[in-house]
Amino acid sequence: MPKYQTKLIAREEIATGTMAFHFAKPKDYSFVAGQNNDITLINPPETDAEGNTRAFSVASAPHEDTIMIATRMRDTAFKRVLKNAPLGIEVTIDGPMGSLTLHKNISKPAVFLSGGIGVTPFRSIALDAAHNKLPHKIFLFYSNRRPEDAAFLNELQELTRDNPNYTFIGTMTDMDHSQQPWNGETGYITKEMLSKYLPDLALPIYYLAGPPTMVAAMKEMLSKAGADEDNIRIEEFSGY
Repeated sequence: MPKYQTKLIAREEIATGTMAFHFAKPKDYSFVAGQNNDITLINPPETDAEGNTRAFSVASAPHEDTIMIATRMRDTAFKRVLKNAPLGIEVTIDGPMGSLTLHKNISKPAVFLSGGIGVTPFRSIALDAAHNKLPHKIFLFYSNRRPEDAAFLNELQELTRDNPNYTFIGTMTDMDHSQQPWNGETGYITKEMLSKYLPDLALPIYYLAGPPTMVAAMKEMLSKAGADEDNIRIEEFSGY
């Protein structure tokens, strides 16, 4: 597996409790939208029992200038270092790897079902599809508790202007505790919600990414709705 050494060059808060980190892109680094990397801190100022390496989907698209990851922030040494260390801290990147990438058969729509930070590979794929004017029909269902918790929300909504083949369906499950307005769907992603936007639930290729409990529930729901298991692709995002 290729290994690259690079530096952290920028960071930003992109939702409540969620940050994005940008690394300089090595000259010979390339990846396919939807893939992931292992990132290892080099000589970090602190460490803990969870170690100095984590796996992250690449949230940036291949045409963008940096390698971006995004993550919920927990109180671990790894995340404290990313958040607080001076910019320029060095890391190694092992990858890219993974096969949660857009299928080739354009007669089948791509349906992305994501919860929380599980949206990261789908941001990469959606931006790549718009940039390269891909003909695939893409539907992105994105579930969060509140708009405040939804990383990349505005960007993913606005992407519909750049790609007529792309449909964004955001849904919120806890608007009673939100301070922001929301005019989209509410509640969890269900068969009924999918049927509102998809005329044939058995036709698409489905891509699932999010917390393991959500992914398991979505897979069971799709199977009961008639989706072929061969048309369901999965990536789980545990709470690391």
